Amino acid sequence: MDFHQLWTIFSTPDNVPIVLLLFVVPFYTWYALRQAFANDKLITQLEADPAMAKTHHRKVQPYKPGWAKEVHVWPYLLRIELLAAIIVTVILIVWSITLNAPLEEPANPTLTMNPAKAPWYFLGLQEMLVYFDPWMAGVVMPSLIIIGLMVIPYIDTNPLGSGYYTFKQRKFAILTFIFGFEVLWVMMIIIGTLIRGPGWMWFWPGTTWDHNRLIFEVNRDLPDLFGIKGRVPKIFFGGFVVAAYAIAASMLIHKLITWSPFNKKIYKRMSVLQYVVMQTFLIIMLALPVKIFIRLLFRIKYIWVTPWFNI
Repeated sequence: MDFHQLWTIFSTPDNVPIVLLLFVVPFYTWYALRQAFANDKLITQLEADPAMAKTHHRKVQPYKPGWAKEVHVWPYLLRIELLAAIIVTVILIVWSITLNAPLEEPANPTLTMNPAKAPWYFLGLQEMLVYFDPWMAGVVMPSLIIIGLMVIPYIDTNPLGSGYYTFKQRKFAILTFIFGFEVLWVMMIIIGTLIRGPGWMWFWPGTTWDHNRLIFEVNRDLPDLFGIKGRVPKIFFGGFVVAAYAIAASMLIHKLITWSPFNKKIYKRMSVLQYVVMQTFLIIMLALPVKIFIRLLFRIKYIWVTPWFNI
């Protein structure tokens, strides 16, 4: 295993934020969930003991005599914010001194970088271009991600759980976010950084990036695997497969939503419009790992081929 190659990738100034991402995202996820579980435990105790609920301070740490019942913004909050600002400023100064800015020579049309990679925050989109039509990966799906984030408050209308960390009141929303962001989006950034090498070919971590490597793999559309010829038959066949996937995925999502009594309460509070919007976005989100799987395993490029778009 070529550890020198791996260290070269890790130590590149462009990739340092991604290395930090590998540690910061799991840490703060654990930290937030720990606080959420502690709050849920406290709420359960207060609900079971009315006498304790009348006297207990509404925070995880128990109230002690001498503590101020009201904490003012000044100096308590602003002092913490000032300290945090100073610490972040020191970190950025040290970072800028120890690492060179990822600037390169002027663009040379006769010498193209290999691999040519987008900045780390766009690597997820660049990786999506491998599995989807450019119009779908570059325009439609990023737009749906933004719209999906905007409609979350209109779908999850549970009045409980606002203003404090909780897992009990936000199980479905939290698990959906973890799957969508930390599993899918962060995973594509990691793949684009550590695994995609020269020619945007797949190199497992620790293997040497060989610029002379050639892979003779033929990607075919799904209708071609079944011997379907002609534009119209391909359109109908691909549409049928996509519709079958949407039906199967919606049934699976419905089972996951209604598997527990708590989720059933959320389901009963939803209107038909809220439920349809939620199902639509979840089906599209689930399509990403499904498409990645069939592309890597079966070398299928597109499932639904049309003159206007490809899926």
